[in-house]
Amino acid sequence: MNKPATTYELTDYRTSGLKEIPYLKKGDKIAITCPAKKLPKPMDDAVALLTSWGLEVVIGETVNASYHQFAGDDDLRAKDLHRFIDDDSIKAIIAARGGYGTVRIIDKIDFSRFAANPKWVVGFSDITVLHAHLFANYQAQTIHGQMPVNIPDASKYSIDTLRKALFGEELSYQLSVHDLNRLGETTGVLIGGNLSLLVAVLGSVSDYDYDGKILFIEDVGEYLYSIDRMIRALDRAGKLKNLAGLIVGGFTDLKDNDIPFGQTVPEIIMEVVKTYDYPVCFDFPAGHISDNQSLIFGRRLTIKVGSTQVIANYTNL
Repeated sequence: MNKPATTYELTDYRTSGLKEIPYLKKGDKIAITCPAKKLPKPMDDAVALLTSWGLEVVIGETVNASYHQFAGDDDLRAKDLHRFIDDDSIKAIIAARGGYGTVRIIDKIDFSRFAANPKWVVGFSDITVLHAHLFANYQAQTIHGQMPVNIPDASKYSIDTLRKALFGEELSYQLSVHDLNRLGETTGVLIGGNLSLLVAVLGSVSDYDYDGKILFIEDVGEYLYSIDRMIRALDRAGKLKNLAGLIVGGFTDLKDNDIPFGQTVPEIIMEVVKTYDYPVCFDFPAGHISDNQSLIFGRRLTIKVGSTQVIANYTNL
């Protein structure tokens, strides 16, 4: 395995930009790896689905590996991801699942080959570490979308948005309004992911530059007070004040203390961002939900948060 990229190399890629990532076409080879938690069961459904799209699926060692809660130890998971990053015949890397563990291996990976020959990286939840790292250091677009472990329970529409994202078909979003939405129209590069992981990479080489961006956030299984603490951590770090917009996805399986926290997630968030003037959209269909529609991070998005509907579309302008 190559040594991790140095600080000099990271700075160099930030200033030089990244080549455009080619969309997939039938016959392309893609890889599935587990950079975090181990799989609870085989992912035959996902392999069959990807094969039906005309893709050749390569399975990483980590898919069948186990080390405590992880899909193999840190070295194995780093080696598996590194193998597919360095293999130019692999056109996309899909994380089999999230959980926890990507942050343990991110600094073991040398992404210099990725910088020279970028490819699509797909996943959500713990894979936020990869989304953030690849954009922060290489301006890479990545796909926040369904993973193999989720395919059996995923909505047909969300699966189709993943196919569209990978093959370069048009993606757009229409959803109902939420009472606490802040109306307005804005355009900016879309970034974000799981709130817990965004906080986990604060101040590191994997941290996003939030200024002028549209931020998407989601989370699962957290206490309400923890959501409040994390949103305030982002704000105190200066991450929220200069956003172009804020999109709030699924916040699911939330917990509360015996003494109730007293606010919903939208109320928590709006209290923190009430002094800012950018549009805010709640209940966006992405996150730990069956209808986890694919988002393309690193791409410019225009979102119109209106009084009767919310519409979002990607733009090259």
